[in-house]
Amino acid sequence: MTILITGATGLIGREIVKRCHEQGISVHYLTTSKDKIQSQENYKGFYWNPKEGIIDSKCFNNVDAIINLAGATIAKRWTDSYKTVILNSRINTLQCLKDALLKVESHHIRHIVSASAVGIYPDSFTKYYEETNTKVSPTFLGEVVSAWENAVDDFEAMGLMVSKVRIGLVLDDNEGALPQIMKPTSLGLGAAFGSGDQWQSWIHVYDLSRIFVHIIQEELEGVFNGVAPNPITNTELTKGVAKALHKPLFLPNIPKFAMKLALGEMHILLFESQRVSSKKIEETGFDFTYSNIQPALENLLQKNDM
Repeated sequence: MTILITGATGLIGREIVKRCHEQGISVHYLTTSKDKIQSQENYKGFYWNPKEGIIDSKCFNNVDAIINLAGATIAKRWTDSYKTVILNSRINTLQCLKDALLKVESHHIRHIVSASAVGIYPDSFTKYYEETNTKVSPTFLGEVVSAWENAVDDFEAMGLMVSKVRIGLVLDDNEGALPQIMKPTSLGLGAAFGSGDQWQSWIHVYDLSRIFVHIIQEELEGVFNGVAPNPITNTELTKGVAKALHKPLFLPNIPKFAMKLALGEMHILLFESQRVSSKKIEETGFDFTYSNIQPALENLLQKNDM
């Protein structure tokens, strides 16, 4: 089997490549940097520029499925111009893939699995969100994720199975949110945000990469939440990191207005509450390696100490 991956050199993409190779799956990947193009037996790079609609169509040769992870980071201040970048980077990449596939005389791609995000779910301290939820968050994140999912749905008209993975807070030892939480906590300056009661639906990057490969291998169609089975509150996450680092927590919670001043609209990433269910993916036979936060944190922080 051969899988084409967009965003293969990013945090989640690199882990998916590892899982593919462990399963004997070859990887083609698209990159906007010609310097990142490699050509090995099971790992071949191809150039593309979605803004210009440029793509090397040889990337589709012998490919069975596509994993789409491309999109500009949301962890950057949301100016009006950068909001456009966030949205267009997700829509343009899918449009570029679709236009290129339509021009290919023949291919045997059957399935596309695209990243999505739990940010589509409205902020709530009480609801427990499953994939059947139809309400969309009125925030900018809700707008982006809704448009992203609609864009990938267009592949159904081309005869492809379409799957979407709504990703929660991804925990990794080197990138993403966890290192940013670890820095102040390691200095004894850790603190929860706001009330600390907001739900954080998290997932270890290892399990998330396994979910993508599982969906392709089992030919699963539809929406799946990419979160661990046991969501936690922001306070529990902060305490968990402090415990794993053997550091005290004594500072008061960081007020919302302070983070709004510091981050602008992007502060909602720290204060939105989404308690999200992993039941659907588990019912397909997927077993999580890291179901609970403390073993996940200890695994990642041990790796960081090595």
